[in-house]
Amino acid sequence: MKPTSKARGKKTAKRRAREPVAPSSVRLEAGRGSKDRGAGAGGHYWHIYCDDVRAGHVYINVIDEPPTGTHASLQIQINAAQQGRGIGSIAYRLAAEASGHDTVYAHMRKSNIPSRRAAEKAGFAVVDDPAISQLLMMWRRAP
Repeated sequence: MKPTSKARGKKTAKRRAREPVAPSSVRLEAGRGSKDRGAGAGGHYWHIYCDDVRAGHVYINVIDEPPTGTHASLQIQINAAQQGRGIGSIAYRLAAEASGHDTVYAHMRKSNIPSRRAAEKAGFAVVDDPAISQLLMMWRRAP
């Protein structure tokens, strides 16, 4: 008999459809951040709220990294209990727009499909460069 996932020590999670949130229910509140999380020159840190519930955080650092050189880099984390509701897509867009940068990049693992989908919904496009080991996505401010 083949052992179950739990018997092998792996956690199993049931995926259930979650009610999507209205864009108007998601907001960013500026926070202090830290040296590596939005507190440097050109950086920003925000707490993400959905209605009155803290749903995660998002920050932008200005980094100098090949192949893009000096650029605004966005990182986002949505609390597990809030994932799958569209909060990330809204927060990606809100943070990029509020940053004041004309171009914002998002770096993520190529295997992180939920983050890729959320960024795409927010207007980020894949930067196709085989020299980059991670997935690189770019958002540009509309003229």
